[in-house]
Amino acid sequence: MRGNIWIYILTGFVVSYLIRVLPLTLIRRQIKNQFIRSFLYYVPYVTLAVMTFPAIVEATSSPIAGLASLIVGVLLAFFGVGLFPVAIACCVVAFVAEFAVNLL
Repeated sequence: MRGNIWIYILTGFVVSYLIRVLPLTLIRRQIKNQFIRSFLYYVPYVTLAVMTFPAIVEATSSPIAGLASLIVGVLLAFFGVGLFPVAIACCVVAFVAEFAVNLL
């Protein structure tokens, strides 16, 4: 088991290194393909969403409270409410939903 840890670390290093170095070495000129440009533009947003949304739902003891808070936050943000009021509203919704779920 002790020797396998170095294989895991080396594999993680190689994969991480290749992901960062290959684009720099293979792509020398500006990307003109509109599909690839739009794909690369949205990759950070999708990555952040994929990491954040499950954490929001699982942050509470009941996934229902997290989901309710997420829905309220998305709706408020869609209608142009600022970041701080959205955060406060989400916290209040999560608190109330947790309280309601615990009463049941």
